Amino acid sequence: MGSSQRRRLNPPGEGSESSESGILNERVLVLVFESINWDLHTLCSTASVNRKLRATAKRLLWRHLCVHRAPHMVETLANGAPNGRVGGGWDALAKLLFFCCGCESTRNFRVDHSSPGHFAKASRFSKTSGRSFLTRKCRGDLLYVSDPCEHPTADDAGDDLGIYRGVFRGFMKSKTRACLIGRRVEFEERVRCPYCGARVWSMTTARFVPKCAARRLGTRDGGLEYFVCVNGHLHGTCWLVPLSSDEGDGDESGNDGGDGVSRLNRIDQTVATGSTRSSGEEIAVNGPAD
Repeated sequence: MGSSQRRRLNPPGEGSESSESGILNERVLVLVFESINWDLHTLCSTASVNRKLRATAKRLLWRHLCVHRAPHMVETLANGAPNGRVGGGWDALAKLLFFCCGCESTRNFRVDHSSPGHFAKASRFSKTSGRSFLTRKCRGDLLYVSDPCEHPTADDAGDDLGIYRGVFRGFMKSKTRACLIGRRVEFEERVRCPYCGARVWSMTTARFVPKCAARRLGTRDGGLEYFVCVNGHLHGTCWLVPLSSDEGDGDESGNDGGDGVSRLNRIDQTVATGSTRSSGEEIAVNGPAD
């Protein structure tokens, strides 16, 4: 067979080398996103282009994003996990790190108006906060919980709405999951995990909400609810007691209280939760730029 015939049978773009060229080459993709500091909006747009890029992002890119933005948290969550995987997938964890899921009324928590989800500019995830959400029997579990994202009420007359989220390490082997199953707690009928779409348990219905969770969030007893899905993702809402004018002016670091960070910093100074904070327990995650 002549060279001209071989070229006709193997036109450009159909060989094994060309199929891995350009933007579909995974190494090229990683280098491109490293050069733009793993911009979240760009990665979301890339993953929506076609099926192949979506699969590549789900298998590879979302994990790189999580490692880049929250390396210590990711290392802790992946420690001991099968093949270094996390429950629900890396795309679900990335969404949890950067996205406030919003709020709608549930049977245990009523709001006058639903709050839409949105990208969070900054979030602080803390193992110390996570311990406040665990009952005594489950204190051996490891849970990261974010500061509440503050959503002012429509009339500005009542408490602010706080929306928070979190994630368990190794939830399949956790004491929390064992207790929920042992007590035969039923899944919620109308609620799904906003991060992975899995079924959820209401910790309020299961009576698994310790009183120290309300103190940690800065809310009144009974003014909160949260759910945990089968993959270990937590999301919840609470009513935040209004701060005084002096407290609401922000702190020296420039936080204005709008993302809940400064509020929790001040609450930490006045509320004893029975836990001490050590280095590396708090993870600050910056969201996408406007």
